[in-house]
Amino acid sequence: MIEIIKQPWPWYVAGPLIGLTVPALLIIGNKSFGISSSLRHVCASCMPANIPFFKYDWKKEVWNLFFVFGIFLGGAIAINFLSNPNPVEVNPKLATELAGYGITNFNNLVPQDIMNWQSLFTLKGFLLMVVGGFLVGFGTRYAGGCTSGHAIMGLSNLQLPSLIATISFMVGGFIMANLILPFILSL
Repeated sequence: MIEIIKQPWPWYVAGPLIGLTVPALLIIGNKSFGISSSLRHVCASCMPANIPFFKYDWKKEVWNLFFVFGIFLGGAIAINFLSNPNPVEVNPKLATELAGYGITNFNNLVPQDIMNWQSLFTLKGFLLMVVGGFLVGFGTRYAGGCTSGHAIMGLSNLQLPSLIATISFMVGGFIMANLILPFILSL
């Protein structure tokens, strides 16, 4: 049984399991699925400053903090007990392309050739880690939610803003992966 759990799950198993969280949350407690709002709840609980954005009853949303902690705990269990010790399998054409950018180490899910403390202080590392992180946070706030909140919860509720946000995420991802990222990696 443990060997089955260790293998990548096919989309037709993992997708419906993720999708079933939406009706489960709605039926059990009339709650919305989303991860990015948990940062607001943490800030509101830990920093009771006089900032209007954080002045609300965050205790009504404490379930979300437990949900996100469960995701973190599940990830920690998976990486420590269910991880594959072999290097990540990468298509040979992609490996050749990445080698042209200096990315050759596929021992981890995150390429350590560009995501490490030393490269943080280079232009490439700064753009990827700091500017990229800022843009993800800004985009999440600007869109009123993250990809999981819009693409999983919002689309299942037939919300037009979530459809627009999801289309924007996808278009932005294609532009980033195919036009901007190769430029940044060649720096």
